[in-house]
Amino acid sequence: MGLAVIGLYGAMTARLIYLQVIDHEHYATLSHDNRVHIVAIPPPRGLIYDRHGVLLAENVPSYSLDVTPEQVPNMDRTLDALKSVVALTPDDIRRFRQAMRQKWPFQTVPLRFDLSQEEVARFAVQRYRFPGVDIKARLRRYYPFGGAMVDAVGYVSRLDVGELQQVDAANYEGTSHYGKTGIEAHYQARLHGRVGYDQVEVNAKGRQIRVLSHQPPIPGDDLILSLDAGLQSVAEQALAGREGAAVAIDPRNGDVLALVSAPSYDPNWFVDGISRKRYESLRNNPWRPLFNRALAGQYPPGSTIKPFMALAGLNDGVVTVDERIYCGPYWQIPGDPAQRKYRDWNRYGHGMTDVSKAITQSVDVYFYRLAFGLGIDRMHDFLSRFGLGRETGIDTSGEMGGLLPTPAWKRRAKNTVWYPGNTVVAGIGQGFVLTTPLQLADATAALAMHGERFRPRLLRAVRDPVTRDIQTRLPEAESPIRLKDAAYWRAVLTGMRNVTQRPDGTAYRQFRGFEYVVAGKTGTAQVTSHIHSDNAREGAIPYRLRDNGLFIAFAPADHPLIAVAVVVEHGGGGDVSAAPVARRMIEYYLQHNTETRGGQLVLKSDLPSQLDLQHTEPVDRVTSVPSGGAS
Repeated sequence: MGLAVIGLYGAMTARLIYLQVIDHEHYATLSHDNRVHIVAIPPPRGLIYDRHGVLLAENVPSYSLDVTPEQVPNMDRTLDALKSVVALTPDDIRRFRQAMRQKWPFQTVPLRFDLSQEEVARFAVQRYRFPGVDIKARLRRYYPFGGAMVDAVGYVSRLDVGELQQVDAANYEGTSHYGKTGIEAHYQARLHGRVGYDQVEVNAKGRQIRVLSHQPPIPGDDLILSLDAGLQSVAEQALAGREGAAVAIDPRNGDVLALVSAPSYDPNWFVDGISRKRYESLRNNPWRPLFNRALAGQYPPGSTIKPFMALAGLNDGVVTVDERIYCGPYWQIPGDPAQRKYRDWNRYGHGMTDVSKAITQSVDVYFYRLAFGLGIDRMHDFLSRFGLGRETGIDTSGEMGGLLPTPAWKRRAKNTVWYPGNTVVAGIGQGFVLTTPLQLADATAALAMHGERFRPRLLRAVRDPVTRDIQTRLPEAESPIRLKDAAYWRAVLTGMRNVTQRPDGTAYRQFRGFEYVVAGKTGTAQVTSHIHSDNAREGAIPYRLRDNGLFIAFAPADHPLIAVAVVVEHGGGGDVSAAPVARRMIEYYLQHNTETRGGQLVLKSDLPSQLDLQHTEPVDRVTSVPSGGAS
């Protein structure tokens, strides 16, 4: 028995020697690992500016309530107890539990963002009651213009598991937000930056004691957009209380100066998670504020298509510059057994009409005949050269392509044949033809430049957040439109100029006495057929059945600096609904961005490299969290 006891003590002694001496370094390392954590530091998101250096998306200091699940003894009790300290809604709890399922137990999960100073102070005093729960200083995305910029800039919101699977998860460690729409989504990789790390020592309760090493994050790139914040706000105000869209482009390079959809919504609601009640109110709103009409609204272009149709007819020899055609109150397809009458908007007709007059007075009969002479295939081929019927390729998300119909398309989509009447009504922008406001603005810019085309773009320059160097992006030229005779451009653009300059022009009243010479074209597109009669008053027609109003324009007419497209849903005639919006936009832009040199209006110098850009403080300079209670 004694020998057995001696043997047992000997074995224990040998094991102690092995643990304390021979394998000391290994177990010391394990012990060290138990109290040293690697903490990811998310990079500050890049800032977004307009073309003049005005901040459109910034990062503001805020506090969040974060939870490390493995350090929380009882999650349900902890969450219930926290409700007496900070405001927690059922949506907060639901989002937290969802996020918790997507992470490892040792990873922190945000419970509440944007705590008030009072909530921070209350928690600091009672922190000892909540192991595994702490307040974190962070930078929160903020959109100072609210809904005025959301259709172009977009917004960020909480990162979800699907998005995390599409990126380098290691670089998104500690990141809580991700670009969901607009520029924020399209340039997510540029805006995000590179994650940093702290090696920290913590106590038994998981509280940080000290930082052992620090690898700072690399902030995301700052983006300088082509947008003019002032012009964007003017367009939004001009469309206030109505459904519609407005797009403005610099025809010389494709810079998108304004991209507005109305009505809009405040992107700040989405940043930290929108409540179900508010989201449902947006989603169920009959005016569809979440729908980006500028990019995805597909509308019959109405008479705004007529300048492009005129060019097609001239270039293909269907009409000539000087040819005058009698245009009565209606037109009929030759040989049509039904003898259907395609009526002009003017019940008395327009008399003898050449191509310029047909545009100035928007003569439907002229374009019925022109479209029939061209045929739908030649119409499709020519109009597609202006980018109609397909996406422009703008650098953002959510764009739709519109529609230039063909007989083959109708067979696929409608399972029926193409009729001559389909061609006739397509000639005045009705029937199956669909365009987006962005496409119309892009095509108008090409008109203004006599066929020179540039891809629409929102990103103008990028600033390195470390070196502060600014790299300007060059315009991207598209295939130019070459006509057989330059006289065709002159004839069509003369007609557009007369729309605003001559008393018989369809937008003369809106631009009479205007400071700048504008070339434009009004448009009115029916949203349903067989509703209007010659005696119908606009107010007697139900709102949802009223015509859409459209207007395209560029100015100054002889050396264009801005091209505009406006759509006002159910606004009636484009001359009374859309043209005034375009006038306000053109007036603001030219008054605030141009000067006269050598007797000509030119843009003031606004090179990105000359901008004095504002910036926000990095996250490690955010005011520290107040301390209180036991740690």
